[in-house]
Amino acid sequence: MKAIYVIPIFLAILTVVGWVGLQVKPKPFTNTALPSGEMKTIPLPEGLPAPVERFYRRTYGDEIPVVDTVVLTGRGRMRPFGVWLPARFVMVHNTGRDYRHYFEATFFGIPFLRVNEGYVDGESFFESPMGTYYDDPNTNQGANLALWAEGGWFPSLWLTDTHVRWQAVDKHTALLFVPFEDTEESFVVRFHPETGLVDTMEAMRFKNPADQKKILWITSSSEDGKIFYATWFDVGKPWAEFTLEQITFNAEVNEYIRDRGY
Repeated sequence: MKAIYVIPIFLAILTVVGWVGLQVKPKPFTNTALPSGEMKTIPLPEGLPAPVERFYRRTYGDEIPVVDTVVLTGRGRMRPFGVWLPARFVMVHNTGRDYRHYFEATFFGIPFLRVNEGYVDGESFFESPMGTYYDDPNTNQGANLALWAEGGWFPSLWLTDTHVRWQAVDKHTALLFVPFEDTEESFVVRFHPETGLVDTMEAMRFKNPADQKKILWITSSSEDGKIFYATWFDVGKPWAEFTLEQITFNAEVNEYIRDRGY
């Protein structure tokens, strides 16, 4: 009879301990010792769709910064298995060309799941305990979309890169065309009717390497632009939330972007 009561109590304790462990935020990564470089600017281009021009004037004014590289660090949470896991991250960009991500999911603040992924020299890589693959065509397509979507933290990219173009839709919507291999991909960019800031970006993306069909992928951000959300339409709610804590512009990252880990 005693065992009948002990087992439920033990399971309840494990559940509470597990829940508490997943509430503990990891310590943040301290930004790398890469010094920021010079920041040049260009005039705001003429002829932009109305909501796009409004967004850039609200964000930057008349002068648009030219961002060549970015190092972003922060914390957030992900749910690759349906349960929210606290995490910390570093993201490195040669803007519009290459990027690398490093994620650590933690329990009681201790890393237990590490993921390296990226898109360098036109080839993707994904290295994790869940699987490892390189230069997968579906992953290349999704990684290229991520390369451009993460420009939401440095949106001058969408003007300063000569391979990008905007197309008008209506007073609160525009299409953003970005290069991919020998063709283009597109985002539907919706701007908030009151603030004029980017509300959501939507694109059709492969979710898994073996998928035959793309799924609508939606990115959005908090009002202050610091929290980035990623959502698959078939799930209906974010699977990742990333809070930006530090950012370094125009550092030398040619070697760092090819490393692994932090």
